[in-house]
Amino acid sequence: MLIALWAQDQKGLIGADGTLPWHLPNDLKFFKEQTINNTIIMGRKTFEGMGKRLLPQRTTIVLTSDRDYQADGALVMHDREEILTYVKQQEHPVFLTGGAGVFEAMIDDCDQLYRTVIGAEFNGDVYFPEIDWTQWKLDYVIDGIVDEKNHYPHRFEFYHKK
Repeated sequence: MLIALWAQDQKGLIGADGTLPWHLPNDLKFFKEQTINNTIIMGRKTFEGMGKRLLPQRTTIVLTSDRDYQADGALVMHDREEILTYVKQQEHPVFLTGGAGVFEAMIDDCDQLYRTVIGAEFNGDVYFPEIDWTQWKLDYVIDGIVDEKNHYPHRFEFYHKK
C-alpha cells in the first residue's frame, strides 16, 4: 500500500528553501507515528534538505534520476516502476513523503492520502501539485491541538482512493 503523507498551509505551500516553512511539533509527532517501522520515499532534494539524515527505525528510499547518486544507509531508486515493484513486495505501508515532483509523479499510484492542513499562510517556494479530488474520499478528520508549542490551528485528514 502506498500512502502520500504531507503537511501544507491553507494555500498548499509545502516547502521553503528545501525545508518546512513552519514548526509544528504535533505534525512532526504525527509523521513519526505513521512512518515508524515503515518505509519512506523522498526525492533527492528533500533528502538533501534534511541534511542527508536518515530517520531512525525507517527504511529510506531516495528517488533520483541520477544513476550515480549514492545515499549512505538509504536505498536509491530511479523511476516510478522501480518504486511500485518495491511497494508491491512490502507487507507494511510505504509512505511517499515529498517533495512536490515526487508527489506529482506518483500521487495517482497512491491508495491513501494523509494530509495535515495548517490554518495559516507562510512564505515559501514549493506547493503541493494539483490533485483530482474527485478521485478521493475523505474518511475522517482529526483536529490538532493548539497550545504553547503548537501555535497554528491544524487538522489531520485521511483519504482513500474511490
